[in-house]
Amino acid sequence: MRGVRVCVAISATVVALAAAAIGPLAASARAAQAVDVALVLAADVSRSINDEEFALQRRGYAAAIANPTVLDAIRSGRHGAIAVSFVEWAGEAEQKTVIDWAVIGDAADARKFAAALVDAPRSYVGRTAIGSAIDFSMGLLDESGFVADRAIIDVSGDGTSNQGRPVTDARDAALSAGVTINGLAIFNRRAASEGGFLALHTNPPGGLAKYYRDNVIGGPGAFVVPIDDFHGFDEAMIRKLVAEIAGAPPRGALLAGVTALR
Repeated sequence: MRGVRVCVAISATVVALAAAAIGPLAASARAAQAVDVALVLAADVSRSINDEEFALQRRGYAAAIANPTVLDAIRSGRHGAIAVSFVEWAGEAEQKTVIDWAVIGDAADARKFAAALVDAPRSYVGRTAIGSAIDFSMGLLDESGFVADRAIIDVSGDGTSNQGRPVTDARDAALSAGVTINGLAIFNRRAASEGGFLALHTNPPGGLAKYYRDNVIGGPGAFVVPIDDFHGFDEAMIRKLVAEIAGAPPRGALLAGVTALR
């Protein structure tokens, strides 16, 4: 029995040493992979979004990432691939990586990502901390290991930030690191019709798209795409992803500090 224990201990030591040696090699292998864009998709799942709206949003992301137009845009890039991570966020301490970094270069990659996204449960139902979501996304970008031509945080949401670090502070920190933040501002008609705080939260003075333009987005070519409700999420996300991959804002978007494109 004693001999068995020694053999097991030696085997465990060998495995540990092998893992220690392989770990840096695996990290360096991923670090050596060049992609056109390292993209964090950061989705709002706060309490103002009900289950039906959440389902429309989640299915919209899945449909967009596997859309042929998006795949054509990916293939047309210098490296023919992008790295994507999907995050859900709500309150100050509520951020979760639903899908860790995945390289998407073809339809099979996209279908695998979309299937994992559809199968994952909702992460939270909390308040709205956009600044904390940006900080969390920055941590993912810092640890990604990819060599990316551009780094983008793609924030979608239906309301103003009401908890956590000031969103403008988080935005400015990201911009100083060379990261671009784009936005998808969803006008939540149901929430706005309920009146009171919820209406002001989802439809601030000047509209949510203006709030995103003034407080959330920034960086080279940054833009926000406004949509009228969750039913248009998939089409808006397709346009947004194509634009982010191509590095050119879509028509109808608001650019940082300027009015809508015509």
